[in-house]
Amino acid sequence: MSVAEPRRIVLFRHAKADWPQVTDHERPLAERGRMDAAVAGRKLADSGIPFDLALCSTAVRTRETWKLAVHELPHRPRTVYEERLYEASPGELIAALNEITDDVQNVILIGHNPSVHGLAEILPGSAEGDARDRMSRRGFPAAAFAVVTFDGSWKGLEPGVGTLADYWAPSE
Repeated sequence: MSVAEPRRIVLFRHAKADWPQVTDHERPLAERGRMDAAVAGRKLADSGIPFDLALCSTAVRTRETWKLAVHELPHRPRTVYEERLYEASPGELIAALNEITDDVQNVILIGHNPSVHGLAEILPGSAEGDARDRMSRRGFPAAAFAVVTFDGSWKGLEPGVGTLADYWAPSE
């Protein structure tokens, strides 16, 4: 990987979950969530980002979201299921991203709100086109994702260093 090429992080919120009588960690996707996860996967494929690594929360709804979305991608990246991503703060998510080795260029993080939305708000110091306006209008609903680019090492990732390159959310 060339140092001149920007790194990309896709912050992907799990799709809509159901509310059966189980613990929060064990909540599965609702039918709508299963459909939206596949649509999000097609949108991720359309982005052309060749993911090197997927970091996914261990919660059932994030694992199911990723399973449905990754099926739509042309290349399946190495996936790490990370317990620390469940109920993590934006700062804890940054700490996990800071541990990525510099041979990795493009990462997708599949997690939860409010931390995924919070991270999408604080990482970019700038935005391309109307991406920030669209994210501000829509918020960060289930199955939404934001693409953040930045230059430098993963160890140097911190608030304000990135650019919000894109944002997508399913139709309501």
